[in-house]
Amino acid sequence: MPIIKSAIKKVRKDKTRTIRNFKRETVLKSLIKKSRRESSSKNLQAVYSALDKAAKVSLIHHNKASRIKSRLSKLVVAK
Repeated sequence: MPIIKSAIKKVRKDKTRTIRNFKRETVLKSLIKKSRRESSSKNLQAVYSALDKAAKVSLIHHNKASRIKSRLSKLVVAK
């Protein structure tokens, strides 16, 4: 356990961030899976929004968000 006051605060902050990021990741992954199963413009729009928000808060890299969006849009066009 940390002894320094700032380190104690950092542990507390890291714990809340980990929980928040885990929730965001699970929501994002479920949206992507749902969009792959049922590819529609409505699902695609929700995934785009979630990917942009995840990239904005540095949950994922912006290039990864672009790559996922590109692949999902190809699925919608193909169907």
